[in-house]
Amino acid sequence: MFRHWVVGGRSFSLPQLSQFLAVLLAVVVAGYVGWKISESSTQALQFTFNGLSVGAVYALLAIGFTLVYSTVWFFDMYYGAAAAVGAYGVFYFHSQSGGYATFDANNLYVNIILAAIVAGVVAWSFREAFVSHLRERVHPIVLRVIEGGVAGGAGVYVGFLLTYTEQLNIIFSPVVGVLTALVAGWVGYQLYRQVAPRAGAVPVLLLAALAGVLGAYCGLLVSREPGASLYLSWGVSCLLTGTVSVALYRGLYVRIRQQARSPLIMLVASLGILLAVIALLTILFQATARPLPEAFGSQPWSIGGASIKGFNVFTVGVSVAGFAGLLLLLKRTAFGKAVRAIGDDEEVSKVVGINTTVIIAGVFFIGAAFAAMAGILSGHDTAIQTRMGLLLLLKGWIASVVGGMGNIYGAIVGGFTLGLVEQFGIWDLAGEWKDAISFILLILFLSFWPKGMLPRK
Repeated sequence: MFRHWVVGGRSFSLPQLSQFLAVLLAVVVAGYVGWKISESSTQALQFTFNGLSVGAVYALLAIGFTLVYSTVWFFDMYYGAAAAVGAYGVFYFHSQSGGYATFDANNLYVNIILAAIVAGVVAWSFREAFVSHLRERVHPIVLRVIEGGVAGGAGVYVGFLLTYTEQLNIIFSPVVGVLTALVAGWVGYQLYRQVAPRAGAVPVLLLAALAGVLGAYCGLLVSREPGASLYLSWGVSCLLTGTVSVALYRGLYVRIRQQARSPLIMLVASLGILLAVIALLTILFQATARPLPEAFGSQPWSIGGASIKGFNVFTVGVSVAGFAGLLLLLKRTAFGKAVRAIGDDEEVSKVVGINTTVIIAGVFFIGAAFAAMAGILSGHDTAIQTRMGLLLLLKGWIASVVGGMGNIYGAIVGGFTLGLVEQFGIWDLAGEWKDAISFILLILFLSFWPKGMLPRK
């Protein structure tokens, strides 16, 4: 039976009260915004630009958080640390270049540990992808040798990449070329199949050759452009952050889930990881706030009397593109169908033959990459701090609650809504009130609309 509230002499059930408050709040907000626009349309436009820019970061955080939460149904607090790790990864790659930092952050032990983590994740991925299928046709010793060679090569390559960060554009250019060739070849093949479903061997080989030429050309361009190092470091940092997330899931979370099967235990474990990562970042980089290298679009544009940087527009574009890409992945691929099946019922997914461990590891990788990109974009717009991950984690969670927990559509809506509410909320207040406004919004939604604006169906 619902609780009843008395308002103005009338009795309301809790759902009725929630609907009434939602309408009242919408009217109040619309009236407030209209009043402020009438006072200063230029200031309103400025707050809108700022809200969309900040909201894009929140949306990225909420999208990745929602993906992870709706799959494994526990609150992974490492997600906040992933945002900080991604931002500091960019700083790490450029601390040797002289003009970007006051000290050289490159550390031999960090390089060795990250190289070992990458080698371990690659070995596990190779085993899951190939060894189980080739075990009956290839001798186990040969498989072990191949697995060790692939994993060891990946670890050595990453260690080399981390040690000689000033040559990032040269060292990473082969990877850029290979990835470009693979993407171009896959896209070309899919388009060709639409025209000629029964593709012959010769056209496919021709497409592969053209993709290879394109990849080689792109790799060569990157190797000759030192300025590309900054943007390459974004990708490398996101990849490393995602790999660490996979290692944590496979090495720690899987064991805890099998033994404890308690969301509370998982929460405590991930909290310990978050605090440990913050402590390590403080030891390595000190607690001082540090700027990231200046990216493109740093010069403000004037639109309607308000100013906005091209980089802020790019941030909004990344958020929308990330949402669209993830939506296509979840809706149009076998991986996405498996993710949705695990989110609905993991045990049934195991029964029907889905390798849930591998699929969830992929989810953790994607979620951490989203968090890392959010941290990078936020760091370029302001600065980076060792404790930034905790605040970004909370903002991503608030955006998820506002939009609708477990709903990817709600994640992007909640992110932009939170950004706009924060900015318009401090119109007549000091900027320090911004976080308080976010938490007040969270309390309102948890109290009256816990399912958010777009509840999960």
